[in-house]
Amino acid sequence: MASITKTFIDFRGIINSLPKCGFKIYRLCIILLILFAFNKAFAQLDYPAGELPVDTPRLFAKGILSDGLNNRDFAISPTGDEIFFTIQGPRFALSSILRLVKKDGKWSKPEVAPFSGKWRDLEAAFSPDGQFIYFSSDRPVSGDTKKDFDIWRVKRLPGGKYGEPENLGPVVNSAKNEFYPSVTRSGNLYFTVEADYGKGSEDIVICKPNGTGFGKPESLPEDINTKYDEFNAFVDPDEQFILFSSYGRPDDMGGGDLYISRKNKDGDWLPVKHLPALLNSAALDYCPYVTWDKQYMVFTSNRMSKTFANGKTKDYQQVNDLLNNPGNGSDDIYWVKFDVNW
Repeated sequence: MASITKTFIDFRGIINSLPKCGFKIYRLCIILLILFAFNKAFAQLDYPAGELPVDTPRLFAKGILSDGLNNRDFAISPTGDEIFFTIQGPRFALSSILRLVKKDGKWSKPEVAPFSGKWRDLEAAFSPDGQFIYFSSDRPVSGDTKKDFDIWRVKRLPGGKYGEPENLGPVVNSAKNEFYPSVTRSGNLYFTVEADYGKGSEDIVICKPNGTGFGKPESLPEDINTKYDEFNAFVDPDEQFILFSSYGRPDDMGGGDLYISRKNKDGDWLPVKHLPALLNSAALDYCPYVTWDKQYMVFTSNRMSKTFANGKTKDYQQVNDLLNNPGNGSDDIYWVKFDVNW
């Protein structure tokens, strides 16, 4: 993808250097060549997941990102060559952001991200320009012992390296928890808060850029935020839709479900829709994410395999397999084709 980007820059320079009059056909051919190169690049975009998903959810990268441990949330770089997800220990004793990198067309094995592994970190999100990773962490600020989770960001540097993570400061963060950042092309930052001003115990808010940083959090309107818990919102980079989880609504199938709202032509959020039952379950379904091409939705669920209660006697090996593989009740990562009509 990086080579395609460089090719685009080179072609753009050629186009701009051509005379304004004449050579129109030549200029058109170059533009068509660029479009062909980009279409080819996107057609070759792949994931460490084997078979692509269909209209019903399936495990994402079984044995890699979904391996029977607590693996949750997902983000892929705009260029399609870096993936982040979170691995957690029992009772939230450990939480580290893991990374996969694609090099020479092959995905690496998961490793702890360069900026993670010491404190409890989770929920990495790329900025649309790919320059920053936003994430939630309970790491200390200025040497203080930190007890709650804040929104942080870290700059991507050349060669796969990263700068020092920076806390987004007291305007964005509070003495309570902030989770699950989502950044749009306009620079708006959405995330989950446990705030006194919230409509429920957890709400989804927006912080708008103001030139020097971000303005104060603004709670999203009624119907998105209710007296129930709303959390883990993925916002379309173009801000045309929002996907989030909610627990406790009358149509909740069990442990928390996925919902969607879209904007109308005036930019107002429309009434929330419960995602189809084939996506939600009696377990907790959360951490939604939509790929940059808007072809697939990735999400986390702790749903259990139906084999646990299939009425059949199980020997030791079968019990061991059930308890140590995806579908054992720990968090797994799923994906499904994204439907614009949901």
